[in-house]
Amino acid sequence: MKIAENVYVVPNVIANPYILVDADGLTVIDAGIPGSHKKILAYVTGPLGKSARDVKRILLTHSDLDHVGGLAALHKATGARTYASQIEAQAIAAGKSSRAVKSSGLSLRRVVVALIGPFMKATPFQVDEIVEDGQTLPALGGLRVVGTPGHTPGHLSFYAPSLGVLFCGDSIVSEKGQLQSSRPGFTWDGALAAESTRKQAALGARIVASGHGPVVNDAVFPQV
Repeated sequence: MKIAENVYVVPNVIANPYILVDADGLTVIDAGIPGSHKKILAYVTGPLGKSARDVKRILLTHSDLDHVGGLAALHKATGARTYASQIEAQAIAAGKSSRAVKSSGLSLRRVVVALIGPFMKATPFQVDEIVEDGQTLPALGGLRVVGTPGHTPGHLSFYAPSLGVLFCGDSIVSEKGQLQSSRPGFTWDGALAAESTRKQAALGARIVASGHGPVVNDAVFPQV
């Protein structure tokens, strides 16, 4: 589904993957749970009319299973260069999350994670390139890397000033058209998460593309 000029979200994938279209190829942000590479590639070759080898970059917001589970298979099919923060890349290389999930609270998502966890693992993967806050990547006329720790220790977001689109992973989530800071039960550091939300609000993004929930236009950021 198109969300902005040259920006698409792949439907029906747990943890939204986004595809950015440029003259030199495609950039994918996050890779979903294991097996999600099939839906991502089907979208690339179907609605976008491209080939797997047109995918040149895969950006990872963080190392949770629902964001990197499809990474190894997607990379194998595309040969794309992969990017993550140092902390998250180390966790991805070990095939695990960069932090333990807190046990307080109960939600449907927590129950699902608990049920599928023993049966679904991320394949350990060596990320090609370490990126950090302030860098600019060659997508959408300059895609800014934004360090947004809190949900996980090395969480990254990506901001496209040319379109006013923020790809925020799980640092901000969308629920019923409203934006919320990282869910407490899945947050490594609440104070850092709040700081990251304020940092992203200051960017001036009009469109917020979260890892969970629908894309929000005319974004109003939560007060934290």
